[in-house]
Amino acid sequence: MSLRLLSALLLLGLCACGPDAEPSGRFPLALTLERAVANDVQALQVAVVTRGSSRSCTEIQRTCLGTQVRRDDLVVLKDAQGREGRALRFPVDLATLQSGGSLELAVDVPVGRDYALVIEAITTGTPPGFLGSSCNYLREVNAGDNAPVIAAPLTLTGGDCNPSIAP
Repeated sequence: MSLRLLSALLLLGLCACGPDAEPSGRFPLALTLERAVANDVQALQVAVVTRGSSRSCTEIQRTCLGTQVRRDDLVVLKDAQGREGRALRFPVDLATLQSGGSLELAVDVPVGRDYALVIEAITTGTPPGFLGSSCNYLREVNAGDNAPVIAAPLTLTGGDCNPSIAP
């Protein structure tokens, strides 16, 4: 079973931070599907891991991220609605994606160096299921404008784990 995110263009831009807030860089994500063969995809879960260069993206993509890293290895993210967590879930509208539309997401990531961005495709249910993931290395996240990043394709592999990550 294979599903690819054709173009997950991550544009890093300026975020609105208050005087007491830690500086962060914003990642608006525009996601489109090449083909939708897995109608089980109900959500995308976005997480950012510290010490990215010491990790193998190939290994990270084989199973749930939450089973591979410690909670403290995940940075706290914030979405456009102000929700915070070590992993953020975004519902997927398959009808829109299958008809060529895109999924628009935005995630604020703390300024820093040596991260890995992981996007997991999951099912919603009890418990949720892992379908596959995408992993990219982020060398540096600056406040303000950053260079665009093209996300690695997401190939569904399936797995017998619960991808839930506590906030």
